[in-house]
Amino acid sequence: MSHDLVIRNGQLIDGTGAPSVRGDLAIDGDTITAVGEVAGEGRREIDAAGLAVTPGFVDIHTHLDAQIGWDPYLTPISWHGVTTALLGNCGVTFAPVRPNDADTLANMMETVEDIPASAILGGLPWNWEGYGGYLDALESVDPAINVAGLVGHCAVRFYVMGERAVDEHPTEAELARMGEVVAESIEGGAVGFSTSRIIGHRLPDGRDVPGTHAAHEELVAIARAVKGAGGGLMQNVLNLAGDFEGELELIRKQAETTGDRVLFSITAGHSDASGRLFTDRIAKLREDGLDVNGIAIPRGSGFVSGLAATMPWGHGAWKTLAARDFEGRLEAIRDPATALRLVADAREDRGFFAKVPTYWLGDGDAPDYLFDEESDLASMAKRAGEEPAETWLRLSSESDGRALFCMRLFNPNMRAVADLISLGDVLPGLSDAGAHVGQVMDAGWCSFVLSHWVREEGLFTAEEAVRRMTSAPARILGAHDRGVLIAGKKADVNVIDLGRVSERMPEFVNDLPGGAGRFVQRARGFRATICNGVPILENDEHLGARGGRVLRS
Repeated sequence: MSHDLVIRNGQLIDGTGAPSVRGDLAIDGDTITAVGEVAGEGRREIDAAGLAVTPGFVDIHTHLDAQIGWDPYLTPISWHGVTTALLGNCGVTFAPVRPNDADTLANMMETVEDIPASAILGGLPWNWEGYGGYLDALESVDPAINVAGLVGHCAVRFYVMGERAVDEHPTEAELARMGEVVAESIEGGAVGFSTSRIIGHRLPDGRDVPGTHAAHEELVAIARAVKGAGGGLMQNVLNLAGDFEGELELIRKQAETTGDRVLFSITAGHSDASGRLFTDRIAKLREDGLDVNGIAIPRGSGFVSGLAATMPWGHGAWKTLAARDFEGRLEAIRDPATALRLVADAREDRGFFAKVPTYWLGDGDAPDYLFDEESDLASMAKRAGEEPAETWLRLSSESDGRALFCMRLFNPNMRAVADLISLGDVLPGLSDAGAHVGQVMDAGWCSFVLSHWVREEGLFTAEEAVRRMTSAPARILGAHDRGVLIAGKKADVNVIDLGRVSERMPEFVNDLPGGAGRFVQRARGFRATICNGVPILENDEHLGARGGRVLRS
């Protein structure tokens, strides 16, 4: 018997957490047809001797809603073994939308997620009104990997309430209509509903996005509509810096109402015990029979600064520097007089970013995400007898402007991060891919889990790490036909060299519509990635093929 594709002699890590076994895997069409010993030949074969064979990774927190329109390969995550991505997180989506309201949603996405509104409006056809129509538009893109979508609270409120959506609570009739719109969206293919309550997600005029201050009763009514539509995921970004207990109680109410999956994003704090704070709370909710899940970045993170992107200081001469193009910035920092002014103005800067610990990502092929004293900008400057701004400028000049630094805002304590992502039901992830494109780069989280937490630290076995990146998020997404290497399941597969897999240094490229820039990050160690039976990547490079589908509820 022949097969379309056979992967031979790999270490099969099936995504369930079970011990890996050496064997083969056969694919026919879009389906895994045999696992173990495959006697028949493949029309194409991949020799996976010495390599791991895993399910494709599932990224359940992205904002690729716009980028998919001009980048059907959904980079950077597709370089890191992701074969399924969830769009529509944090309440900001492009559907439902009334005629002539596209500008409203595009401008909101620009201020919340740092995606240029011009790229959003020019990169998508905007030929839909309901969420099902938006998914139809995504199907016409023919994506390289699978995508599913959540319908967002902001869009639903604007659609039902108009301008009143920003500052007012819905009337009883409006709340009923919102429930109907959410149900219609799920019937049209949305896999659930998303909302954001975090202070800082704002409209262009500075007001908080619609839904930020919604009453619990509003979210419970929407949860009831989700249940009535057949169920779905409720995704949340909570204001845990505010009413901590109240926000967790809202999670409980949602889970009790839907009887289904609830997801929220979290980060560890400064203390060693901060990771357990959340895992213990989630464990208690799950003991009560509630399907509550967390997701967290598996390393420290924050704004990436560099000469091509965000400046670490914004005062005086730094503001003038930021207004130049890249070549002009490089020329300016090499001018001694300008450099002196920059150092002096950095010394006087009292802005937010001036207070954030900043770390050099190093000069190697892979970034240094350990964020210890060796890479701390202040410590480096002290050792060199310089001021931090002098060190930043020197490293930027010596690297011809390629040096990158991370202003760490999230997960300052790696011991707490280890607890957060390894105990209980908090999964590594939170790539935010497609958002904050000129500020943040966390899309390589899968590669970091395998390189740091598995290979270097041994926090997970490879089997458990793969489970947390495949079948576990696939279950939360509702993609029951993916995430495991079992005959009859869809053929989303990675072939990986676990001995060398890693993130590579982020790069700033100007490839958005209109020439705007963004960070990307490639990977190494991916021998092959296959989506629905179609090889889309080989030896860390895209092949030009697209195997993805729009996964509907």
